[in-house]
Amino acid sequence: MGDRPARWTEATVYPDMWADPDRDPRNSEGVSPDGELPTLKQYLTDHRLTILMKCETLTPDQLARRSVPPSTMSLLGLIRHLAEVERDWRNWLSTDAPFPTLYGRRDADFDGATADEAVVDEARTDLAREQELTDAALALHSDLGQRVGRDGIAIRELMVHRVEEYARHCGHADLLRECIDGRVGQ
Repeated sequence: MGDRPARWTEATVYPDMWADPDRDPRNSEGVSPDGELPTLKQYLTDHRLTILMKCETLTPDQLARRSVPPSTMSLLGLIRHLAEVERDWRNWLSTDAPFPTLYGRRDADFDGATADEAVVDEARTDLAREQELTDAALALHSDLGQRVGRDGIAIRELMVHRVEEYARHCGHADLLRECIDGRVGQ
């Protein structure tokens, strides 16, 4: 198993952490947010940052590296997938015609995640834009019990689903990053 990278971390205070607590943008001193909506937003923010941190310092080739066959999962594919689902969540809010997909056919988010700097740049831009647009659309609905869209989904359910989606993919990103260069952490 000579091709397996050695495990490592940049953290010096706690060697099993991704980053030292004083440099971790997810760390916040003091008490947690008051209320359900601020708590959900904080968890979502932290998971979003985790995905981006897992992709830091990697080349396009590393970002596009697939996990284990037959899976097409890669860190770049995750970024593209999360941009796609952010767009789709806005469809859940509306009764209008759905927004078109960003990358085309089903699984194109992963299949099109190629080791090309332009593809990486586009994916990062797409994710930031789609997150911003979804956040703005949801800001119009402060009542977590409000039911919206064609299926009458509660805003609470949509918010919880967003946290769940990012949290699940943070776990995938942990494993993908460790396979690329051995970096581990929370």
